[in-house]
Formats: sequence, C-alpha cells, structure tokens
Amino acid sequence: MPVAMIETALAVGVLTLAVGLGAVVLLRLLPSLRLQLAGLAALSVCLPLASVLLSGWVAFHMGDDVKILAVSAGSATVAVIAGLVLARSISRSVERVRDASAQVAAGDLSIRAPESGPAEVADLAASFNEMAASLERLFDARRELVAWASHDLRTPLANMQAMLEALEDGLVTPDATTPVLREQVALLTSLVDDLFELARIDAGALTLELRDALLEPVVGSCLRGVEADARRRGIDLAATVPDDVSARCAPEKVERVLFNLLTNALRHTPSDGSVAVRVERVDREVHVTVEDTGEGLDEEARRRMFDRFWRADPSRSARGSGLGLAIARGLVEAHGGRIWAEARPGGGARVSFTLPAA
Repeated sequence: MPVAMIETALAVGVLTLAVGLGAVVLLRLLPSLRLQLAGLAALSVCLPLASVLLSGWVAFHMGDDVKILAVSAGSATVAVIAGLVLARSISRSVERVRDASAQVAAGDLSIRAPESGPAEVADLAASFNEMAASLERLFDARRELVAWASHDLRTPLANMQAMLEALEDGLVTPDATTPVLREQVALLTSLVDDLFELARIDAGALTLELRDALLEPVVGSCLRGVEADARRRGIDLAATVPDDVSARCAPEKVERVLFNLLTNALRHTPSDGSVAVRVERVDREVHVTVEDTGEGLDEEARRRMFDRFWRADPSRSARGSGLGLAIARGLVEAHGGRIWAEARPGGGARVSFTLPAA
C-alpha cells in the first residue's frame, strides 16, 4: 500500500474523529431531547458519509464517485429517516411522563404515566408512578390524621364545656365535677403528647440514647403498670424473659412500645383470657412478642393496625387516641428494628418487634 494512501487514511480518520467530538459537544447544547436525538441521528450518518466521500475522492477515479455518491446518499436517507422516527418515539414516551408529572404537580395525585416505550423510559415511568402513589397515600394519611385528631380533641373539649356550663348554672357541685374535669384534661394531655411524639418521629427529630440494657427489668416494669387493669378484668399476665438477654436500645422508649402493645392486647382480650410476653434472642436480634387470647386479627387489622387513628371498632368507641401502635412502630424503626402482627394459632393475636442485640 502506497505511503501516500496510508497518510491520507490516517488524516481522514483523525479529521473525522475531531469533527465527531466537536459535534457531540455542540449536540449537548441543544435545548431538548428530541433535537439531541435528531442531531445524533444526522451526525451518525453524515460523518461516515463525508468520510467515505472524501476517501473516495482521493482514492478512486472521478467516474466511480457517482456510484459512491448514489449508494451513500441512499443509505444516508434511510438512516436519517429511521433516526428521526426513533427520536420521535423516544421523545413521545418522555413527553407522556412529563405530562403526567405536570398534572401531579397541579394537584391530581391519581394520575399515572404509561409504562411503555424504551426500557429506560418505562423504568422512569414506573418510578414516577410509585412516587405518585406514595404521595397519594401520604396526603390521604394527612387528611385522615387531621380529621381524626379533630374528632378526638373535640370530644373531651365538648365534655369539659358542658360540665363548666353545668357548674356555672349550679346544676352540679365543684366536688362532683373536679374529678371528671381532671380526667378529661389528662385525656387531652395524653393525646397532645402522642401527637407531639408522632411529629418528632415523622420529622426525624427523635433522638435516642442507646445503651446495652437488660430487658427483664423493662418487661417487669410494664407488667406492673398494667397489672391492676388486668386483675380488674380477670385477665392472666405472664412473661418469659431470660435474665441475660440484653439489647442495644433506649430502655424508656422500649418500655413505651411494650406498654402500648400490652394495653392494646388487654383491650381486645375478654375476661378469663390471658396475655403473655416472650423475649428471646435470635441471631443478632432480640425478639419481643406479646400474645393474647382475644378476638384475633383479620386481614385488614394485620394490614392497618399500625396506621394512625385506625381502630378495629368501626364506631371508634374504644379508649385511647388510636396513636399508640403508630408510635410503637415509629419507636421500633428508630431503633433499627421492625414490628409486625399476625394471628395466633388457636385464636388471639401476636404482635412482635425486634431490637438489635447487645
């Protein structure tokens, strides 16, 4: 091969590479994906075409240039059309996701983007739909939180207002109303404290002072706290806690979780039933389980019992704010653990949570 032809080929190759890199830099400056794809399609055709024509002009006789030009022009036309069609298809897929995001931004959280098109665009649409569904659930939970908080705050306030009016009218004596007012104030205080605790959990502002702690004293303290209520209702309390099992935790927060679970178990266990606490170490975790012989759990209860303000009783006449189990879940997750509920074989419910072992 003549030296001049080798030098020409190298020169054409270097020139093609330089022009291609410069064109790519310019393509990135185009304002839309459609224009960038169209420019890339044109570049991928025109640059090789120019290289072929330049090489043909140097290497062959002028009579053969017409054939080279005809074949190259036909191939270039087909390639440009195919590139434009592909660019249009991709840009339309992206536009559908963009339109869906605009509607969600406008407040319509029920909109979902079509999960079609190239794999990358379909994955983008799927991620967007998951985000929209999460936002919809979040806003629904917020509306429900406001509605039920207003309901639970209004009831004790209305009771206090009625008692104060009765006291002003002389229908009751202060000695008779003071204990009831104190009870209603305590109920309001408990609800406000629960809301504040839940807000701290949601904001990630909850700080835990973790340390290695034995769980036997924590369980014992919780059992003593509910013992009077259990005895009054004729419910047996039992616990199985090894003396040497310890967890990396904030003991006062674990005590609150366990107290909420025990209170919930007692509320749904009839007289002559039983509630038991079992603690065991499993690998690098400590499992704490509360079992009862109560009414058990259906599918909706298993799925929603840790939601805020949800109660199994549709009339919502049960005691408590409906936030205890939601707070329990937040506290357990703040420890890096998990919490779940399941039906107990033979009847009743079983709620378990984990803590990192010490």
